[in-house]
Amino acid sequence: MAGTESGSLPQQPYFLRAMYEWCVDSGYTPYLTVNVDARTSVPKAYVRDGRIVLNIGPNAVRNLQMDNDWVTFSARFGGTPHAIEVPVANVLAIHAKETGEGMAFVTPPTATDVSEPAQPDLRVMTNNDEGDDGGAPPSPNGGGKPRLRVVK
Repeated sequence: MAGTESGSLPQQPYFLRAMYEWCVDSGYTPYLTVNVDARTSVPKAYVRDGRIVLNIGPNAVRNLQMDNDWVTFSARFGGTPHAIEVPVANVLAIHAKETGEGMAFVTPPTATDVSEPAQPDLRVMTNNDEGDDGGAPPSPNGGGKPRLRVVK
């Protein structure tokens, strides 16, 4: 496993596991937003703009494993079982479906020296932060579709 310049382990898989546990312990449904590339094994029919959003809640998947390099599990899409394999580095965000709260993993542009993988810039997201909607307050009844926003 590759580390950073200081030799420490990447933080992303640890934050990913922590946010998953927080979602489940809070009674929320954890969703992953994933960048799909040649190393990612997902049903291609569900990929939009090079990304897929996956429900990884305990009622939706079987044999979920999240180690420092891969997120793997079995899930049904349209009634057909699929083995899902996602490199942790391809996870763009994890959020609670019900609230939109979660964490985005924004990977900086790669440098010309690719000897070490770029470390993601970790950002916490909430549904109450100002975003592209001009700072409109959330619906008083909590309705509406949660959305992901990067908090700067």
